[in-house]
Amino acid sequence: MSMSSVDRPLQPGDRAPNVVLNAISREGKIALDDFRGRSPLLIGLFRGLHCPFCRRHVASMAQLKPALREKGVECLAVVNTPVERARLYFRYHPAPDLLAASDPERASHRAFGLREVGRDTIMAIRIDLPGELPEPMDVMAMDEFLNKKEGYEITEADQQAMAASSQGQLVGQFLIDRGGIVRWSFTEVLEEGLNTFKAPNREELLSAASQVAH
Repeated sequence: MSMSSVDRPLQPGDRAPNVVLNAISREGKIALDDFRGRSPLLIGLFRGLHCPFCRRHVASMAQLKPALREKGVECLAVVNTPVERARLYFRYHPAPDLLAASDPERASHRAFGLREVGRDTIMAIRIDLPGELPEPMDVMAMDEFLNKKEGYEITEADQQAMAASSQGQLVGQFLIDRGGIVRWSFTEVLEEGLNTFKAPNREELLSAASQVAH
């Protein structure tokens, strides 16, 4: 399904688009309109599962789901990985009850205003993760190191997803109320020392969820 693009990440007060994607965690489609009038939704728009930080974002969302469900908020994780590859991953790395969807064309990211960044910009960043990386690394070296460390094998499907764009995809999370309005957002900024590869603050997200649930 074709989705329009916006020129900036959606902010609180903006109306969320009706994204329709292939479900990973079950058969069929998942549409944002399915939640409207029924429950608030936290949607996470991530890169493919080949990205070690996106795998962590998915795992973090799964861990947070029970606390959000208590507040009446549903969760949906979207990855750029082709659906069959993603289903295989979740078969061996289960995330109980977490809804997940596949978007290898990155249409949902564009619809929420998450732009792509040039490779030169990405490669200029050095990531310093004491305890995880032996030294500051560029993004490609970091991905290779962490994938090897975590035993994630890049498949042909992963390579296709990585080659789908010559640029790097920014990620974000958006909390949407029952009426389809964004009430909280967290978006990645590819600059050293900012939101590069970071997750949102758990307490801040839960606080926003409490407010949107009422």
